[in-house]
Amino acid sequence: MRTLHPIAKEAQSSTSSIHGIHRRDFIKLAAGAAVAGAVWKPMETRAATKLEPLQRGIKVSLQISGNASDEDLQFAQQLGVGYVNIPTGGDKSTLENFIQLKQKVEAAGLKVWNIGNSNVHNMPEVTLNLPGRDQKIEEYKSYLRNLSKAGVFYTTYAHMGNGIWSSEKENTRGGAPARAFDMARNPKGYWSGKVFEGPLTHGRRYTKEELWENYTYFIKQVVPVAEETGMRIGIHPDDPPVPELGGVPRCIFGNFDGYLRALEIANSPNIGVCLCAGTWMEGGKHTGKDVFEAARAFAKMDKLWKIHFRNVSGPIPHFVETFVDNGYTDMYKLMKTLYEADFCGAVIADHVPGMVGGARTGWAYSIGYIKALLAAVSAGKG
Repeated sequence: MRTLHPIAKEAQSSTSSIHGIHRRDFIKLAAGAAVAGAVWKPMETRAATKLEPLQRGIKVSLQISGNASDEDLQFAQQLGVGYVNIPTGGDKSTLENFIQLKQKVEAAGLKVWNIGNSNVHNMPEVTLNLPGRDQKIEEYKSYLRNLSKAGVFYTTYAHMGNGIWSSEKENTRGGAPARAFDMARNPKGYWSGKVFEGPLTHGRRYTKEELWENYTYFIKQVVPVAEETGMRIGIHPDDPPVPELGGVPRCIFGNFDGYLRALEIANSPNIGVCLCAGTWMEGGKHTGKDVFEAARAFAKMDKLWKIHFRNVSGPIPHFVETFVDNGYTDMYKLMKTLYEADFCGAVIADHVPGMVGGARTGWAYSIGYIKALLAAVSAGKG
């Protein structure tokens, strides 16, 4: 096992400024200009050499629509979460939209944990060194700068070359439809409207060495921008973490040792982990550590910033994304592990099964269960 380089843990002052203007005042000015329809040309952010510390405590967050409707925000208020995560993509991934989304969320008494951008989340051009790689890397760096200018300082990144793989949906408890993966039922990769089919999704088999070279090329260009902007980047596990799919090895973010090597290559306090618990459970023995061991280890490194808190029916070669209380993993034990590890990031529900009553029913069930687990471990129950 490789040894990580020392990780800087000193914290930047909470009164850090952007060219002399305090960040909170800068955001107000930017948001006001955007709302007024003015042409706003933000100043470049000052280079940051130290990360601001996260506030203590586990934050419960809800994924809402990229449009962030008033009803979305009311739903979040009713659930009693403190944070939201917002996906964007296409022509919505702009600085002006990020500012407007953040202003709208904060006006509802909530906070933004991250605003995603599907245009640069899974990039086959980058992962597999395809035509357009450098343009996609520049687009990603621009996204990081825009997030920071909008006052958002965490983002999740995924490094899959041929998408998230699934087979046909299956029913879980009570007939609830849910995503499934079954190696015996012709799974395919899906991402942003693209479908990746085997046996070779890109016409040939890639080597592990190629994947590592491509990751290194990418992360070495991204780290300076992350450090300049004070951005935390949490890298999501490969979903599912099968050793190889469609001729593409999942050797970097499909197992614990791969993560260690990847973090060592990045060699930056700004590069860490979004631990999708369900994805990690999907991998089973292939991940090298169970989800409890992985959570403890990443938290100890000060690299764990976001948890996708979900459960699955079992590990590969076949799993169904079931209800949070209906899988093969003890989720109370996982929440207790996070609490004892002094995890200070966000916990979100993710990939919830469909339920009668409309799309929000499943999200309400998962968030309620998460909040109850957090309350139990905080009170020292069990």
